[in-house]
Amino acid sequence: MSVDVQPSHVDQIKQINIGLVYRLIDQYGPISRIALSKKAQLAPASITKITRELIEAHLVKEVEFPELGFRGRPAIGLKLDSKGWQFLCVRIDKGSVVFGLRDLSNHLIVEDELLFPVSENQHFLDYLIELVDNFLFRYQSLLERLTAVSVTTNAIIDPVNGIIHHSPYYDIQNLSLCSFLYQRVGVPIFLQHGITAWTIAESLYGAGKGSQNIIQVVIDDNVGVGIMTAGKILHAGNQSVVEIGHTQVDPDGERCYCGNTGCLETVVGIKNILLKAQKSARQHPDSLISTTTSLTVEFFCQAANQGDLLATEIIRDVGERIGHIMAIMVNIFNPDKILIGSPLNEAKHILYPVIQQKITQLSLPGYSEKVDIAATAFANSGTLPAASLIKQSLYSGQLLLEIMQG
Repeated sequence: MSVDVQPSHVDQIKQINIGLVYRLIDQYGPISRIALSKKAQLAPASITKITRELIEAHLVKEVEFPELGFRGRPAIGLKLDSKGWQFLCVRIDKGSVVFGLRDLSNHLIVEDELLFPVSENQHFLDYLIELVDNFLFRYQSLLERLTAVSVTTNAIIDPVNGIIHHSPYYDIQNLSLCSFLYQRVGVPIFLQHGITAWTIAESLYGAGKGSQNIIQVVIDDNVGVGIMTAGKILHAGNQSVVEIGHTQVDPDGERCYCGNTGCLETVVGIKNILLKAQKSARQHPDSLISTTTSLTVEFFCQAANQGDLLATEIIRDVGERIGHIMAIMVNIFNPDKILIGSPLNEAKHILYPVIQQKITQLSLPGYSEKVDIAATAFANSGTLPAASLIKQSLYSGQLLLEIMQG
């Protein structure tokens, strides 16, 4: 959770510079101080001061490495020192919670998925902290210096103040999650929407790495978008991701949990796609879908890949609806990449061309021609998205300063 006192201008510069140096060491280490000074565009004296502080905090260490083209003694370079520094990732889903213990290099030490059948505010917090305590106790032999906790969930949240305003899964309202966890655990707490965190993860070490302008579309039980523009996540400090899942696309459709009718999520969400396919299969006895009573998204995609007309038609409809919205967003954000995070990626040879066709048809040619549509590198599971919040806070310098100040 962020410190309440606003940092001074000098403190802000220090935070930015120390985060920049840490990121460059992470990306290029082992790296010499001279090379680091050039890449960071900071004076050698500043590099010496910052790296000394990072070394004293045991966040960076000196190592010998051979310089290409030079003989003699190896050069002294800098690399990250992640040993002993750990953080806890928490992913809250419908009816379950996933815990992951990782070190600062993002190496996963242990991960558990547990049932989470709770409802109202206090019951939610009490049960969550009980599971946190039990997890840390269960793996205390693996536990070293816990530096932070990151939490992701698909809900309407305020990540700056650490509040879950509303959840589609749980009967909770305006829940001050971060302040509660901070009082109980005593380390910085980070909260973010699951889709936003996933987009950050893809940009740092996934399919979006190296791209400055990304739109990530998630088509799962939840439907949403994460947007990165000029290397920064849009609305990362706001209450939600860019909202498309609750855009009305069918005025006569079913009631959504948000209170509206016919939201995109009720039409192209995976759960709703499978229900539609099962109902439609009654009128299509030749469809492979009619051969199963418990339709899964894996079977649905397999049917489409085998040429099943009903499954193909439904996937094409999803592509057209998503493509229509993507065309508008391409005109607004001019992305380099559109990443698709969905179980429907198993039938991407059907889905992607339809999305591309709609974008080409409806958006500015100069923008649509350069867009690359690709699958996300990571699946919508586990704690890697939550881990990206820690990496981001290290790169910004925020968590580094808190660690160094004890």
